[in-house]
Amino acid sequence: MNTSPPPDPARPAPDASGASDALAALDARIIECRACPRLVAWREEVARTKRAAYADWTYWGRPVPGFGPPDAALLVVGLAPGAHGANRTGRMFTGDRSGDVLFAALHAVGLASAPRSVSADDGLTLRGVRLTAPVRCAPPGNKPTPRERDTCRHWLEDEIRLLRPSLRALVVLGAFGWQATLPALAAVGWTVPRPRPAFAHGARLTLAAADGSRPLDVFGCFHVSQQNTFTGRLTPAMLRAVLTDAARTAGL
Repeated sequence: MNTSPPPDPARPAPDASGASDALAALDARIIECRACPRLVAWREEVARTKRAAYADWTYWGRPVPGFGPPDAALLVVGLAPGAHGANRTGRMFTGDRSGDVLFAALHAVGLASAPRSVSADDGLTLRGVRLTAPVRCAPPGNKPTPRERDTCRHWLEDEIRLLRPSLRALVVLGAFGWQATLPALAAVGWTVPRPRPAFAHGARLTLAAADGSRPLDVFGCFHVSQQNTFTGRLTPAMLRAVLTDAARTAGL
């Protein structure tokens, strides 16, 4: 499957092999992070005690790196790994119901090779899109603290910086991710308005680059949590609509 976005005539094509090596090195550093004691203790406790349905699994139990091609034109930013999802499988949005909703939508709009992601070795691939989160460890109650968010944000900044040559659009899932992502984008070199725009489903920002390079479009979408999908606050059609607009903007 082709994972490269269409070339941008306004700039040279990125060095995909170099980006791949750089992202792999970043991922290796992320996996070793132990900066937040509460999160380290929780993710490892969950990996040790497990859920009965996954008793035969060896849980990942570490920080979870991003997933997707190194020359992605679209980045989807969530919140944090699920305790028995990505914290179990080691891949973003993989192995829980929130991920099931997201991958079904990605597949429906042509960005994923399969509608369900069950394990890191299931062969699923993404086309032109990468998945990440501002907090890399599973938090108790799915609620990282603001301090944990801010401590972890440099990993998101580094990832966006490496993706910048190909990146054209972002989809941010939820207010927490929005609050973490906008400062990261400002740190990497895009101009974020002040006061920062509030999160809303369907929000869209076009951020100018300080160096005059291609602007970045940022889309807001309700998170794919069960709290939103089970109540109908976020429907599959609503999610597909945001992903379709973002993919079109990204040239996918």
